[in-house]
Amino acid sequence: MKGAPARDYRRFLARSSFIEMAARERARSILDPGSFRELLGPFDRIKSPWLPLQGIVAQADDGVVLARGTLDGRPALVAAIEGAYQGGSMGEVSGGKIAAALERVLQDCEQGRPVLPLLLLESGGVRLQEANLGLAAIAEIHAAIVAVRRHVPVVGVVAGPVGCFGGMSMAAGLCSRLIVTPQARLGMNGPEVIEQEAGVAELDATDRALIWSLIGGAQRQAVGMADELLEDDAAAIAAAVRDAFARGMPRVERSAQIERFVERLTGIDPQPPLETRPSLSRRGLLWFEALTGRDGLLAGGPRSVRIADAPLGGEQARFIAVVPDAHNRFARARRGELGLDEAWALAEHVRRTIDADRDGARRAIVAVVDVASQAYGRQEEWLGIHLACAAAADAYATARLAGHPVIALLVGNAMSGAFLAHGYQANRIIALDNPAVMVHAMGKPSAARVTRRSVTELEKLGESFAPMAYDVRSYASLGLLHELIQGVEADDPGHADVKRVQAQLLAAIADARAGSPDLTSRLASPAAHATRAASIAVRRRLAEQWDAA
Repeated sequence: MKGAPARDYRRFLARSSFIEMAARERARSILDPGSFRELLGPFDRIKSPWLPLQGIVAQADDGVVLARGTLDGRPALVAAIEGAYQGGSMGEVSGGKIAAALERVLQDCEQGRPVLPLLLLESGGVRLQEANLGLAAIAEIHAAIVAVRRHVPVVGVVAGPVGCFGGMSMAAGLCSRLIVTPQARLGMNGPEVIEQEAGVAELDATDRALIWSLIGGAQRQAVGMADELLEDDAAAIAAAVRDAFARGMPRVERSAQIERFVERLTGIDPQPPLETRPSLSRRGLLWFEALTGRDGLLAGGPRSVRIADAPLGGEQARFIAVVPDAHNRFARARRGELGLDEAWALAEHVRRTIDADRDGARRAIVAVVDVASQAYGRQEEWLGIHLACAAAADAYATARLAGHPVIALLVGNAMSGAFLAHGYQANRIIALDNPAVMVHAMGKPSAARVTRRSVTELEKLGESFAPMAYDVRSYASLGLLHELIQGVEADDPGHADVKRVQAQLLAAIADARAGSPDLTSRLASPAAHATRAASIAVRRRLAEQWDAA
């Protein structure tokens, strides 16, 4: 190709492998010729502030390419993740770039200037070296997708070879339309992580045929978790993207098709149960019952999801918790993990709350959060736990946008994809100041293996780098908490403790009702300005470039 005219190079790209292109060329290959304009590119030098502090070279674009252009003459945005950099993982800057770009799309749509958003998803999920800031950025991506979809469809492409995992698999599940190749993989938990967490008997990460049969592109399209399966051809994918936008808004978003996927689950006979292990924590149930005076059992629903209305101030609020169930039909969700049944039940009952209050006062929804993680298992991946978690996040975000104050009360663990699904879409997050309240993207043993450190080294790093820490006080320093409730007995709350938490819930509800229904409050505090300066800089610089010629 050396010395070939530019037009011949463009023709070559149009016929070439989409997978083998770098993210920048993938974006260019889809937009109308000559319309590509990069935003926050390498010369802007907005890098991760956290990687160099850990001896890791920071890339100038942090592995995400943003481009404005046109698709068939219509304004478009492409956000392309470079899977070759840090496994396409989402840190503060990379995740912030995607969230900020979608927020700009939303603003234009609301002002009558629709922009078509396309996500090219090659991501391993949260970047563990920036754990809690990456997790927060992914929650903001989810929030923006749900908000944008009210105006224009959001189209995603998962081509390979990295695949799409972790919280970004939930982003794929939230897309209005999803295009995949046979090489693609789409799932909440990567095969290596499942093997680490559940053992090789649960899933052998080297068994490629098995993995693709469970989470490969062909399987995902066959069961309705993706819309179109295409061979690895740049021109074909570009044409499919245009067709996806031309189809317009789906009648019902995939992540809102609860009845369809729940009905499928009812016919599943799970594998023989494993030996029951001790529960991780019962704090969620303890505080749910303390705040509601009820057990919250659902008629015909999973015992691991508790829902009850209870008075809070002068009104009724809906309380929701996920709790351990030693007899859960899915063995991987017995210790307080968020599994398939749990995530779909959250989605169903939050949406029932929205429907019931559509013509009246919007009840506050309180998510009582003590979730160990999402369930790690072969069946969970095969049956689409990423989509179930996306449906739960979608329901909470939809409730928030519909005027329901959504408050997350952290009383125990708030981990990984489970927290993204149950709590992270809240208007306000409040937490008990207690050593057992922990927030992170992954449990310590697995995070240590992924980052090639010992647990001791990981804990030591958390003392210096707040995003990597597990304790709730470090999390509060990131500016993501609305209130850290001190002086409360977490494991044996008395009447005064309950009253104090109720007072903080009422204050958070009032603050949510007085503010914007989006998540912008998380960037407004002095703590956020100090610790999330890169997130704020991304949004400021993007606003400056968005409409520039």
